[in-house]
Amino acid sequence: MSEIIQVIVVDDHPLVLRGFEYILAAAKDMQLSRSFEDAREAIAFLENAHVDVVLLDINMPNMDGFQAIQTIQKHYPDIHVIAISNLNEASVATRMLQHGAAGYLLKNVSADELIAAIHAVCRGEKIIAQEMQDMLKQADHTVPIVTRREQEILLLLAKGFTTSKIADDMFISPLTVESHRRNLLQKFKVTNVASLIHRATEMKFI
Repeated sequence: MSEIIQVIVVDDHPLVLRGFEYILAAAKDMQLSRSFEDAREAIAFLENAHVDVVLLDINMPNMDGFQAIQTIQKHYPDIHVIAISNLNEASVATRMLQHGAAGYLLKNVSADELIAAIHAVCRGEKIIAQEMQDMLKQADHTVPIVTRREQEILLLLAKGFTTSKIADDMFISPLTVESHRRNLLQKFKVTNVASLIHRATEMKFI
């Protein structure tokens, strides 16, 4: 890592971007390399730029934070990703951490807390918003780990597609679709597709 910490911000709300830009501009040992409203553009930027920390929103169009962090972790494992979200939900934070996030902060974070968090992740530490720490300790659920194919099938089930329709669209057999459906029911600990969709929606898989 360079002496000056290079940071990018990815958030589809311009006011949020301006706020983070203002905070980082005041930090002597940090530099905001770029800010992005689209995660795909941010990931393309990483191909030819040195970046130490990514501040990453979760709910974004085109590519959400869950998809973005998996791509970043796969291709740029040395980059520290801090999830920045309005979602004060243990299941969402747990899922981001499972995908490799170095931290999870809420958007009401103070300037001092944000700067301290960036320094902490660069030292190899995990940082969690104070408001989330007790919630995560007390959480009595396990966030399922869903494969990319299962995620695709989950989205099609949410659209009301039948097994045969999913099989045709994905060029796989109906038996394969049913196998994935059973796995999803088991992972989310539900007994039918309606409950699966409800639970997956609560946990922001849909």
